[in-house]
Amino acid sequence: MLKSFNELLEMAASRKSVKIAVAMANDEHVIEAVSDAAKKNLATPILVGPEDEVKVIVHEIAPDLDYELIDAKDKEEAAKVATQLVSSGKADILMKGLVDTSVIMSQVLNKEYGLRTGNVLSHVAVFSIPAYHKILFLTDAGMNIAPDVDQKQKLIENVVPLCHSMGLKEPKVAMICAKENVSEKMQATIDAAEIQKRNEEGKITGCVVQGPLAFDNAISKEAAEIKGISGEVAGDADVLLMPMIEAGNVLYKAFTYFAGAESAGMILGATHPIVLTSRADSADSKLYSIALAVLLATKDEANG
Repeated sequence: MLKSFNELLEMAASRKSVKIAVAMANDEHVIEAVSDAAKKNLATPILVGPEDEVKVIVHEIAPDLDYELIDAKDKEEAAKVATQLVSSGKADILMKGLVDTSVIMSQVLNKEYGLRTGNVLSHVAVFSIPAYHKILFLTDAGMNIAPDVDQKQKLIENVVPLCHSMGLKEPKVAMICAKENVSEKMQATIDAAEIQKRNEEGKITGCVVQGPLAFDNAISKEAAEIKGISGEVAGDADVLLMPMIEAGNVLYKAFTYFAGAESAGMILGATHPIVLTSRADSADSKLYSIALAVLLATKDEANG
């Protein structure tokens, strides 16, 4: 059970170093993050973007960085080249730099050279929160707007391998709703009960699912006990599966701005890990996201 991002970095550093292709690397926070990742032996960067701009930033921030540079004149070209590096096996991880999410995702979904698998793509955020006793996963706060019950199953199937890559052999997944009882008026509670049933029947494996659970009794043993809620997940969740994107997005930002959380984020469900963080995210957040991607990219090494 990882309790901090320092432990996460140590775990990632113990794995083999991988290559990371950065689309539009002409960004100070991105260069700082990949430089730190290189120093920690997490990943060797392939920087894609306007050559002159990238060189200036690298010279100013990380003059000792060992990197490969591929010139790209604009966002579309950079996103295409970086995606092709990953799909061709020349890189192991794709990272979003100073480029719009829609631009890089259009390349990821390209039928000719993209990173499609046929799976649902989903966003996972990972938090180290001072008030919580371990690393906490949240999905989906950035991609799937209103997932139905089958899509929610796919979100779990996407995040479970990431949990396994971090040493969580059977992550505890809480199906978050506004209440902990099934109500015909609240579709999220119906979906939650169905997902728990599928888990109990062995249709969803590698984790323990419980729901519906309100947020308080998913993360607080005391709250769960007061409400008479038992179960392996109650009060000790590893993963919060959100009912819709608005709830996920608000909770993500509440953790960040009100709870003082450190965060990392990535896209799951593609052939390779995709580091996709906000332009406003710090260099540390981007570094932690790279570490997450390294763990997922080397999961076979961990499981072997």
